[in-house]
Amino acid sequence: MKILHDQDANLGVLKGKTVAVIGYGNQGSAQALCMRDSGVKVVIGSIKDAFYDKAVQAGFPVLSIAEAAAKGDVVHMLLPDEHHGPVYKKHIAKNLRPGAALSCSHGFNIVFKQIVPPASVDVIMVAPKSPATEERKAYLEGFGVPGLVAVRQNASGKARDIALAMAKAMGFTRAGCLECTFEQETYEDLFGEQTVLCGGTVDLMKYGFEVLVEAGYPPEMAYFECIHELKLIVDLIYEGGIQRMNSVISNTAEWGEYITGPKIITPDVKKRMKAALKNIENGKFAKAWLAEARKGAPRLLAKRKALGDHPAEVVGREIRALFERKMEKK
Repeated sequence: MKILHDQDANLGVLKGKTVAVIGYGNQGSAQALCMRDSGVKVVIGSIKDAFYDKAVQAGFPVLSIAEAAAKGDVVHMLLPDEHHGPVYKKHIAKNLRPGAALSCSHGFNIVFKQIVPPASVDVIMVAPKSPATEERKAYLEGFGVPGLVAVRQNASGKARDIALAMAKAMGFTRAGCLECTFEQETYEDLFGEQTVLCGGTVDLMKYGFEVLVEAGYPPEMAYFECIHELKLIVDLIYEGGIQRMNSVISNTAEWGEYITGPKIITPDVKKRMKAALKNIENGKFAKAWLAEARKGAPRLLAKRKALGDHPAEVVGREIRALFERKMEKK
């Protein structure tokens, strides 16, 4: 895949255009602030809640979602996935002007047909490969985080140019952007979250913590070993790959990686990963999640509470509080 940089994007494409950012949560605030700092005219569409107030405090023109959609040459939807479909149908569909661009940072609702845009609009995606906090931090440091751009519909003939201009305005082309399809971004993103980044990693940490505690080791030591130190390892991999990490750890640790690791994460895990990917690609996961969300997400809330009560989280809060108090004294 070709990596796109600043020279591949023209920020002037957005000159005279208004980008209506729908939602001012983590990604909404980070992306809106970066675009504004790059000279793009940005308005916020929001219901009147704490995020609305936050946008006002940041100095943005804040409108109702319907008003923002009517005003936007680009309507950039950054709400939680489960809200896109209902909000689009109620507030955006009738206010989306022919020739405008409908944009998002995750293809979930387009791919799974919760939103079916008219043929008269561009449909694009501009997605940071980073949490919002790191995205904004990198921009302020004069760089950026990697990103993805995709075009689903090109009614204007300039959809790709608009997507790249937005990516440049948010600093993504400083680091590098990959061009992909909506399906590629959506399926890979869901797969990575579920099997490795969130689902896989969280359960691996919890099981490691539980095994040590159940064997009689102090919970505080188990937390440091199986959870706290993971960041240090990931940072090394981020900086230079797995071999870079292995060059820094001890020979004993590296030998354990090769000998014991494959006995813990065995080949049958790959089979289950393939099954998870299939459920993502065929829409089963999306159908189940949207059904859960429409009921008020009772299982999600119950699991969120259970995680908060897990001994690893209880011990972790106590340990982090010790670090915070130490920093305060300094």
